Amino acid sequence: MSEIHYPAGVRPLTENVRKNPSKSKKKPVFKVAPGNRGIDFETAINQSNDYYKAKGLCLITKRPTPINVVKVDYTHGPKITHAYFEAQSTTDYNGVYQGHYIDFEAKSTHSKTSFPLANIPVQQIEHLEGVLAQKGIAFFLIRFVPLKVVYLLPASYVIDFYRNGKRASIPVEDIEKNGYRIEEGYMPPYDYLPVLEEAFLK
Repeated sequence: MSEIHYPAGVRPLTENVRKNPSKSKKKPVFKVAPGNRGIDFETAINQSNDYYKAKGLCLITKRPTPINVVKVDYTHGPKITHAYFEAQSTTDYNGVYQGHYIDFEAKSTHSKTSFPLANIPVQQIEHLEGVLAQKGIAFFLIRFVPLKVVYLLPASYVIDFYRNGKRASIPVEDIEKNGYRIEEGYMPPYDYLPVLEEAFLK
């Protein structure tokens, strides 16, 4: 059997594999489908709203978080060097759906048993009370992270519990009874429009 002569610096394949096993066989890379797998709650809702907009179903957008700019450096063009977030005075999302004004807040909790009312600042309650007074549609999307479930809960129920409830949190059993479960999907990640229809427009 004749001997094979390799160029300088090049070793036989078997030797390369033996010395560099990790490079000899690349592991397949699987792309995770978008949906809401591996992304946060807000991103999933934003993707849902983008999907609805693209399909012409509704126009709902996220309110920008208000920022108070303290100092700007103009040395190399305007650049914010000192700023802070102001307290959120209203809710996360608002828009229009088939002639109806929509306003809602998205919340997540790591509790398995209840949703803490401390997660809701009083100014959001007051804002939603104003929305309801003007005949708008207002609700909360509440995500229980450990349970991997999301509920649409009418703002009227949350406000009543907030103002008159004897507990500092809403039990998950009460949310199941008075709210509507939203199933996870691919696109949109959270298809809440059919649930909105059932809760408010039937």
